[in-house]
Amino acid sequence: MLLRSALWLAAALFSGCVAALPNVSAGSIERLEQFPSALVPPRTVDIWLPQGFDKKAQQQKYAVLYMHDGQMLFDAGSSWNKQEWRVDEVAQQLISAGKVMPFIVVAVHNAGLNRHAEYFPQAPFQALPAKTQQALYQLERQPGQKLFQRQLYSDQYLKFLVTELKPYIDRHYPVYSDSNHTFVMGSSMGGLVSAYALAEYPQVFGGAACLSTHWPGVFQTDNNPVPAAFLAYLKNKLPPPGKHKIYFDYGDQTLDAMYPPLQHKVDQLMQQLGYSAPLWQSHFFQGADHSEQAWAKRLAIPLQFLLGHTANTANTAKTAEMQTEKP
Repeated sequence: MLLRSALWLAAALFSGCVAALPNVSAGSIERLEQFPSALVPPRTVDIWLPQGFDKKAQQQKYAVLYMHDGQMLFDAGSSWNKQEWRVDEVAQQLISAGKVMPFIVVAVHNAGLNRHAEYFPQAPFQALPAKTQQALYQLERQPGQKLFQRQLYSDQYLKFLVTELKPYIDRHYPVYSDSNHTFVMGSSMGGLVSAYALAEYPQVFGGAACLSTHWPGVFQTDNNPVPAAFLAYLKNKLPPPGKHKIYFDYGDQTLDAMYPPLQHKVDQLMQQLGYSAPLWQSHFFQGADHSEQAWAKRLAIPLQFLLGHTANTANTAKTAEMQTEKP
């Protein structure tokens, strides 16, 4: 636990630094440095554009994928742990092969030490008793280092995405602005806030991909009320099945070892609510750990799930089922 906490602290400190523009091997990156906001601290936003992208072209429009932890997506050389999601390579391969609709990626950098306060879903937290909330605020990532550096503000973060960043993207890039072409994706705490975004703004986001979703919310399992609060929230707030796409996956090594029983409860709830393939998928990757390398290996699956054509999405579901097994 101490080693994991130290790594998380190092990641937060690194994330707060201004990084060089990522080197990509496919497509190109445009950067919005210190994008201003009246709702959250300003941050860097990197926008990945596929090969052949032309801002002035009128005949081609693109879907948009909003991704959290934007500094971890494209270039291992500029990430804190020297790992990356390989988003540029995987996305370009899928686009070039015609397996997904053309899309751009809006990579939103996290808020460094405030990452936990920014990504932890606010409504289920506030549904907890006041004493429980205060106890959670006292938790430490490591001795002398609070897990929450400030009060939760994920509602403000989502409002920033929807009312400040998205309008900018819609104005400055040739993209579709409707929910059928607007998606959100993240891992760990980014997986949590992606599910939260879909539940809070189903009119904006047509689908969410949540990889290695950190259902514990914190880093303890004993007497932890957070997962139950998340389940209760999802039960009441998820949009009705039939239109939106929701993807979950998880491994069983390192931090992912906490997830199988919790994801199983979420999967049971999804079935109770009436979600089914091809619009809902949940995959277990035996032996997968909690890392960008692990997410990169399976990235093609959620990308095709969210952005693939109907036939491709169904085929991806069948392929994924053959590649994974339930615990």
